[in-house]
Amino acid sequence: MNASATSGAAGSPKELSARITTLAEGGPERRLMEVCGTHTVSLFRSGVRSMLPPEVRLISGPGCPVCVTASGYLDAAVTLAERGITICTYGDMVRVPGTGASLGEARARGATVKVVYTPREALRHALEHPDEQVVFLAVGFETTTPATALTLLEAERASVDNFSVLVAHKLVVPALLALLSADEVPLDGFICPGHVSVIIGSEAYRPVVERGKPCVVAGFEPPSMLASIARLLELLTADRAELDNAYGAVVRADGNAQARAMVDRVFTTADASWRALGTIPESGLLLCESFARFDAATRFEVEDRLDEDTHPPGCRCGEVIQGKVEPQDCDLFGTGCSPARPIGPCMVSSEGTCAAWYKYGDRL
Repeated sequence: MNASATSGAAGSPKELSARITTLAEGGPERRLMEVCGTHTVSLFRSGVRSMLPPEVRLISGPGCPVCVTASGYLDAAVTLAERGITICTYGDMVRVPGTGASLGEARARGATVKVVYTPREALRHALEHPDEQVVFLAVGFETTTPATALTLLEAERASVDNFSVLVAHKLVVPALLALLSADEVPLDGFICPGHVSVIIGSEAYRPVVERGKPCVVAGFEPPSMLASIARLLELLTADRAELDNAYGAVVRADGNAQARAMVDRVFTTADASWRALGTIPESGLLLCESFARFDAATRFEVEDRLDEDTHPPGCRCGEVIQGKVEPQDCDLFGTGCSPARPIGPCMVSSEGTCAAWYKYGDRL
């Protein structure tokens, strides 16, 4: 089946669950990675995890953008805030610790850290406060990158000189290929992220399939998630590495070409540092030369700090991100580290694996 075909989400959750049990029963353990942090949360919250037979093991992947942002990036953002620069950021970033203080702690000491829902809010703040230097923390995968690109195009047209972005946008597929190349975590197939796939298209996962791993794009409701698992089991049972789409009502094979073209006007691909995964070739974005004046890292001379990556003592978030361990394997989980007092980013972010396990794990 090619990527333009869709397996859909036919059947009720109960019927799909029964189908999964039939396919898995008596067979080998199937290790399926749900790439997206939103999938991780949805699989817990909906009870899908509890519906799966023991032969099916779900492994959470590196699909939480806050979780894979290197600690040096957070340190650079805190440094800018402490210099009196206004930082505009998505809410999840405020409490994530770097090697020292978090942005929230810097704000408590008097720094200006504003939570925004879109980068255009940050640009609007810059336009309304021309006496302030405003930096937007551009973090996220392909889902959020078009909004950053659109905002920078608007900033260019408006000739804004007090607005810039600290870029940490990441690309999903290179990370999956890096996981397979490392060969440290045995994986049989991938449940691919719906939101990201709206932009990049289901065909973007073809290189993963060519490495012998089936991929199925899934939505976030139980029928779609269960359908994706059932389809992966069908492919694995038949020993076929193919690409399929259980979110065909939303995701097309070619994605959103207009959004990608806008991103290409503003950004170029580059090697990027990922928390715990290290530097992955061509897995991140940098501003094109024509937009380089909006680069906060060079404007404020913090570029040397962005790729640094250290971890709090005892925190195993890096291993959780790679699928090497589950949250409860960390000695800090639920004791020294909780959503109220998080130590690592996997517990801070609403899409973090540790936060999901803490909130919903007792439902398993």
